[in-house]
Amino acid sequence: MFICRLSNLLMNNNQLLARKFYFLVFFAFFICANDLRAQCPENIDFEHGDFSNWSCYTGYVAAVGTQNVITLSPSGGPVPGQHAIYDRVSSSGLTDPYGGFPVMSPNGSRYSMKLGNTTGGHQAEGISYEFTIPAGQNTYSLIYMYAVVFQNPNHEIYQQPRLELEVMNVSDNQLIECSSFTFAPYGSPLPGFFVSPQDDSVWCKAWTPVSINLNNKAGKTIRLFFKTADCTFNKHFGYAYIDVNSGCSGEFTGASYCVDDTAVNVVAPYGYQNYKWFNSSFTQVLGDQQTLRLMPPPSSGTLLSVELTPYNGYGCKDTLFARLVDTLKLKANAGKDAVICGGTGSVLLGENPKDGVVYSWSPPTGLSSVDISNPIAKPAFPTSYILTVRSSGGGCRNTDTVFINASVVDTTLLLLGKNEFCSTSGDSAVLVLPASNTIQWYLDGSAVSVIKPNRLKVLKSGTYYASITNADGCVLPTRSEKINIEQPVPGIAYPLKYALQNTDVQLQARSFGISAFWSPPTYLSGTSIVNPVFNRPDEGSQRYLITIDTKAGCRTVDTQFVNTIKEVKVFVPNAFTPNKDGLNDVFYPVTIGIKEVQVFKVFNRYGQEVYSMGADSNETWDGKFKGIQQDPGNFVWYFKGVGIDDKLYFFKGSVTLIR
Repeated sequence: MFICRLSNLLMNNNQLLARKFYFLVFFAFFICANDLRAQCPENIDFEHGDFSNWSCYTGYVAAVGTQNVITLSPSGGPVPGQHAIYDRVSSSGLTDPYGGFPVMSPNGSRYSMKLGNTTGGHQAEGISYEFTIPAGQNTYSLIYMYAVVFQNPNHEIYQQPRLELEVMNVSDNQLIECSSFTFAPYGSPLPGFFVSPQDDSVWCKAWTPVSINLNNKAGKTIRLFFKTADCTFNKHFGYAYIDVNSGCSGEFTGASYCVDDTAVNVVAPYGYQNYKWFNSSFTQVLGDQQTLRLMPPPSSGTLLSVELTPYNGYGCKDTLFARLVDTLKLKANAGKDAVICGGTGSVLLGENPKDGVVYSWSPPTGLSSVDISNPIAKPAFPTSYILTVRSSGGGCRNTDTVFINASVVDTTLLLLGKNEFCSTSGDSAVLVLPASNTIQWYLDGSAVSVIKPNRLKVLKSGTYYASITNADGCVLPTRSEKINIEQPVPGIAYPLKYALQNTDVQLQARSFGISAFWSPPTYLSGTSIVNPVFNRPDEGSQRYLITIDTKAGCRTVDTQFVNTIKEVKVFVPNAFTPNKDGLNDVFYPVTIGIKEVQVFKVFNRYGQEVYSMGADSNETWDGKFKGIQQDPGNFVWYFKGVGIDDKLYFFKGSVTLIR
């Protein structure tokens, strides 16, 4: 007899919840069959880690009048962002951001599927699966688990986000009403829901199983269609996670028990509101809970019945039977031996769990859990794990062993020398690795070749690391080492600097190094800074050498001349000959102690301005006005500038143009 596990939806059809919802539906199927493996539809549990045998859809949702209409079209496969597979190995420990419950199904299977996203935009998506119930199999059920998160967008019910679960008898074109539901947020939170600790407008419901009764449909083709949709506006979304149980069975958990069991726990389907257990003639009530415990076990062949009453509006009242037989045999399956890369790799042990079976692993080192069927193993060294299984009644004890070779890759990278030095200093950098099967060096992400695989002399600046492969095929990168081989900066002569007697003038060295030293110290406020103040009481010229040292050890020597004068001067010739003979062809001022020329203009004898120096004080006058050569004669010039003492200076005079 098949076990159908029905969860409480705790929702009335006329009580559809409110505002922006967020669905996590975890679908666990348990399909009745005499053959434990052959009757399970291929990849209905996503255990291939993909969507094979499933059909994917995308589309949109709209409010048409007062009806919510989801329009879907085949997408030809999963669409990124709308259909995704999650692996328990990499997703273990992830929780729903609103409800805080695990996003992976608690049934222990490795993969689950995400349908939809959180972007809104009145999107819709779906997946479907068709299978045929085996001929002669008139007791047949599906079990799914769901966890739900709703947010209240305060729309009309037909505008709300939703999840639709549609079970169709394709052979007879009949919707199986008792197993097809629409969830939409509307009203107040339902029993079993709680307010999210992250957002008080969000209602959550943790994992809950639900069953679909397909009894008396042997040989029929059944289609499961799951659809999620945003609200009909743009902001509020809905999505689901779907998981599928890998096991198939033709009996209640506990209906088959071990000869050496001391007790039997017979488990009825999950999620019904009321349970009532009877003997085969319905003359004796044996219990009113989901699990009926019989201690000691009854004689083999005993027939039990259970009357199941669903929550209002979700499922149909049913009576199921279970014949108890002492034929159960258990075989431990610890999984296949494997190699992982110690410290970084992990592997899933065992197999998907079976109801009524108790699991125990030893040793616990490196295991995510010791009492589940398929823990994640991440040992730091080679380890043999022993799995012990037994029935919940204590019998059928069996063991199996799996060996996990945690292959260690020594990625120790040593630096001999310095990671920063000057090319002329005689220093060096050598990177050294332990001997290994294969070593590939990289410079700034590009492979480089070396003479000795485990030793690299660095000749070029950049970031270095290596990829190491050991005898077991484990490949790991080393840490990165950034090497800077600096080239010395050539020395330069700074522009001539003027200073007035007894007046402070700030000098400035280049600042690419970590230190600068001025020599000699004469007339300077300091010698170990980049910008000392110069002050000399008399006239004269002073030469300084500025030694600049860098962090890498490179040294540069610059030169600075400073001329000290009594006063600011401007020299302007009194005549020039713009005849293009290369001698005295242009007219311009020569300044001493002027740091900024603001105005230099030339006027003809009529007072007309014929030349004005631009922002570039190196400009000169070539004797032309508007491109026309001026006649010989006298011209007046005017100068205005700022001196090195920050005072304004004015000069004027005349010049004779000679041709």
